[in-house]
Amino acid sequence: MVAKFTIPKRTVMIPLQGHSKSKARAEFRSSVMSLVVGIGGVTNGGKTTLAQRLLSAFPRCRIIHQDTFFKPPEQVAIGEHGFYQYDVLEALNMDAMVNEIQRWMNTEDMECPRLLIVEGFLLYTYPPLIAVFDRRYFIQVPYEESKRRRSTRTYFPPDPSSYFDDHVWPMYKLNRRRMEEEQVDVVYLDGTKPTEDLFDHVLKDIKELLVNCNNENY
Repeated sequence: MVAKFTIPKRTVMIPLQGHSKSKARAEFRSSVMSLVVGIGGVTNGGKTTLAQRLLSAFPRCRIIHQDTFFKPPEQVAIGEHGFYQYDVLEALNMDAMVNEIQRWMNTEDMECPRLLIVEGFLLYTYPPLIAVFDRRYFIQVPYEESKRRRSTRTYFPPDPSSYFDDHVWPMYKLNRRRMEEEQVDVVYLDGTKPTEDLFDHVLKDIKELLVNCNNENY
């Protein structure tokens, strides 16, 4: 069993790190500490597993999964190879996703500090979304391992033959390059490490971030 981690209640304003602040983040003030953490990166890198482990460790924690914001198939473009283009921002209702995060940010909850974990594969190429995060994690695994893991999972609709090589991996590299060109401030994680090691590392980092933010306001 994972021990819950609780931070003393205080009035805190957490500065945004890295990218420029959105108006919503700059104006947001809460009577208790609120933290928004992104867990992004390569497909089948372990994002959801890590998010679920963190959910068990923090009270008043919620997860938002980017996959729940996919548009219906009839609104998703089909590429030159005949594949649905799911690995692009246009396949997602990003405005709805940002609005959901902002609703959480603007909800007053006086009971204890709150943590929102946002998990997904395209978190760091959409400026309004980039701006809401207090910490951005990016899980990376090599091509061979990502492909192996994906081959063991069932998708609906199923992956067509060569879908990973012709679409998924090229789009991952493209989106990662865009993120790096924009110099988005991320913390890279090695997704080939044991799940428990990743969890321990991120748990410690988030605890320190919360404590540091709390101490800055004494």
